[in-house]
Amino acid sequence: MERCDGIILGAGHNALVLQAYLCRMGLKVLALERASQPGGGLNTIENPRVPGCLHNLHSFFHRAVTQMRWYRDLELESYGARYVEPDLNVALVTSEGRTLEWWRDFELTVESFAAFSRRDADRLRDWRDRFRPIVDQILIPEAHCPPMDPERRRQLLERSSLGRLLLETSSLSPLEFVRREFEHETVQAGLLFFNGLREVDLRLKGFGHSIPALLASSGKAQMCLGGSARLAEALVRVIEAHGGQVRCGVSPRRIVTKRGRAVGVECSNGETFEGAGFIVSSLNPQQTFVELLAPSPDTRALRERAARYEYNLIAPLMGLHLVLREAPHWLASRQRPELNQAFMTILGLDRLSQFPDLVESHEKGQLPDPIAWGAVPSRFDPSQGGGYHTAFLWEKVPYHLRGDADHWDEIGAERGNRLLELWRRFAPNLDEGNIVDQFVVTPRDTVRALPNMRDGDLLVGSFAHGQVGRHRPFYEAGRYRTPLEGLYLCGGATHPGGNITGLPGYNAALVIANDLHRNPWWESDDLEARWASLPA
Repeated sequence: MERCDGIILGAGHNALVLQAYLCRMGLKVLALERASQPGGGLNTIENPRVPGCLHNLHSFFHRAVTQMRWYRDLELESYGARYVEPDLNVALVTSEGRTLEWWRDFELTVESFAAFSRRDADRLRDWRDRFRPIVDQILIPEAHCPPMDPERRRQLLERSSLGRLLLETSSLSPLEFVRREFEHETVQAGLLFFNGLREVDLRLKGFGHSIPALLASSGKAQMCLGGSARLAEALVRVIEAHGGQVRCGVSPRRIVTKRGRAVGVECSNGETFEGAGFIVSSLNPQQTFVELLAPSPDTRALRERAARYEYNLIAPLMGLHLVLREAPHWLASRQRPELNQAFMTILGLDRLSQFPDLVESHEKGQLPDPIAWGAVPSRFDPSQGGGYHTAFLWEKVPYHLRGDADHWDEIGAERGNRLLELWRRFAPNLDEGNIVDQFVVTPRDTVRALPNMRDGDLLVGSFAHGQVGRHRPFYEAGRYRTPLEGLYLCGGATHPGGNITGLPGYNAALVIANDLHRNPWWESDDLEARWASLPA
């Protein structure tokens, strides 16, 4: 680029969202990405042994992406992004062949819950109704703004009835919430898994609201047509259409500083990019502050704070990917034929008491009894099947297996076969004659491909130890702006956290625009004014 106003380190989806906003503002922004393709976890590959079959290795279920402001602001559908949101969104299939179902139609969800417990179905409706205004008026606006100081946040929320209910519910852990509000063990387990375990530690106080908030959300799990990478490709098209550039295969080696300010990036291939008005890192805190900042008196405190940043113990994933001649046919579909059209299916989970065993296995570095979830993308998008069906199953496993992540290289295939055994108990047509190809992706494979996800943590950082809101990754860098002048953050290690939300990038764009004294071309919220206007 002849002129470069800013440089972004990494080209995951948050970085791409940020870059697209800044480029549409007229800034010339360059992104540097070590991988051969942009997108980070938005990774779709073609099977080298079965051409035409596409596999999504890291990110597939995208909750309510089409409702995100950045998705609309950036007009991503005009750049090629397309999503579907299947009606039977999630189905938990028990070992007895019963199904607990989440539908786009809430009444069908209530009906499914009532088959297990009429009381639990009534509680489901009650919490959905009570939390809908909280989601719409508090949580969604909060996620779309830089985080507020914790004490100021509490003061504002305590002024309104909705805010007080949110604070009271948040004081619980997800585990405490489901035990208090629901009675059937399968309902408890299903709510914790779908609305809790995949996001936060179930024992963590401060997240009791996560379950009713997701129940109240109008957005469900979605999939990107053509594979998750199509979302990244659409973002790159926006960037390039507005003068930005994404360079892949380039590894940053050092953030260049002069007189206490970040001004450029030196790469491992010898290239150096200097003269930028700002540098933004989408990498994890250790990469940004420990690996890329040279030790000096000015950076010592930052490096020490970043080194203490912690990761989720229960986040790493093991994935089994299949190419099939015919899609899985569920035994339980004899009673519930619609199950064969379920988007996400959860297997191996029957009762709440399985969770302590799962946590203990992770703490000891041992393999747990599998609790898995997955999908058949080609059922909803034949373009991903190449004439066959593609399917996958994921499970939570410890990264440091028996104390060493390299043990995954020895037992990955064996564990994949264990997952296949589980799958076959529910869908016996997954026999050898049906399977065209299979492979696994272990947590070790994930970190090799995406070192940003340290210890296999796809959320790029625990929400425990106060690593939330203004304190994510730590207080001094908790609003995307770091103490080092000219250096910003925009990754999953910032508010509101990991997953495919794009919100760290969206929020960082507003902070950088304000610091550059540029008027944002998009609408933004005055969060304090919005919350102050809520009924007492």
